[in-house]
Amino acid sequence: MSKRAVILAAGVGQRLQLAADAPAPKCLLRFDGRTLLERHLRLLRAVGVEDVVIVVGYEHQQIADELDRLDWTPRPTLILNPQYRQGSVVSVAAAESALCAGGDVLLMDADVLYDVRMLAALVADDSADRLLLDAGFEAGDEPVKLCLRDGRPVELRKKVADGLRYDHVGESVGFFRFTQASATRLAQIVRQYAQTQRGGEPHEEAVRDLLLESPERFACADVTGLPWLEIDFPVDVIRAREVVLPQLHPLL
Repeated sequence: MSKRAVILAAGVGQRLQLAADAPAPKCLLRFDGRTLLERHLRLLRAVGVEDVVIVVGYEHQQIADELDRLDWTPRPTLILNPQYRQGSVVSVAAAESALCAGGDVLLMDADVLYDVRMLAALVADDSADRLLLDAGFEAGDEPVKLCLRDGRPVELRKKVADGLRYDHVGESVGFFRFTQASATRLAQIVRQYAQTQRGGEPHEEAVRDLLLESPERFACADVTGLPWLEIDFPVDVIRAREVVLPQLHPLL
């Protein structure tokens, strides 16, 4: 089954508080001499994914310039989200053509430093939509929680409602794999968000809607113990360099 990756890289990254004299999307942060964007492309290639779409917005020319520098072939397609200051659901809506073009779709946050084994787990099973769960997360308001009951997902939110029954919980890694039918359905859901007053919401809310419609479609891969980090704050950059990076499998 063909696979396409849609990388969400449109946001400003205000919480990271990048220096005013060096504005850049977070995917251009460098670790061991390589940008997060280059790492995405190399790791996707390692698991057989060459068709890459990047949703851009803030300082999008810098991303185009990085692709020029990399001279990556085949060159990823850039889709501009001019409403990039809204919620990430609008970025997913901007990628409707990529969601509906056929084949499986990997939906990925751009601001994550991670190991190739996580992508291998994401693409391992072609029979179902797929989520990644890290049970070793630190509790708090920031992580998006993925709750399971009898092996099936029952919640995907930062705040879990009181009284929800579940027997396993972890942090949802910001990567999803959708079969062709589910990717098309997700495109319909995010279009509804963008056309109403819900355009300011994170895209995980739309994924949650899809998940709760048909939880039996979803499989979860436990990636507890594998090194990864979503980079939101300045302290995350330090932790990524000092803790996560030394644990990663070498890039090809």
